[in-house]
Amino acid sequence: MEKTAGGLDENIAGALAYALGWITGAVFLLVEPRNKFVRFHALQSVIVFGALSVAWFVAMAIPFLGWLIALVVIPWVSVVLWLLLMFRAYRGERFKLAFVGEIADQRER
Repeated sequence: MEKTAGGLDENIAGALAYALGWITGAVFLLVEPRNKFVRFHALQSVIVFGALSVAWFVAMAIPFLGWLIALVVIPWVSVVLWLLLMFRAYRGERFKLAFVGEIADQRER
């Protein structure tokens, strides 16, 4: 297993790229210049959790049904994706979500 620029094992850094959603993804994109595994997971984190954040703000602007989606659906989807992606990265897998994973993979190959 390779080490990152910061000295972490790449599977640990890949999992940490999801720790605070798009924020830690952005941080790892900035501080990890070479490791393709970590950069893939960081970019996937930025795209997935950034999109979920935008969806939450848009849903909050729509009364009743939007609020239900923002307060029930989006948090559950976020938690499930967060756990799944962190677990897969920790196991050393380059796990790609549909569409988003392809974008991250093409960009970081």
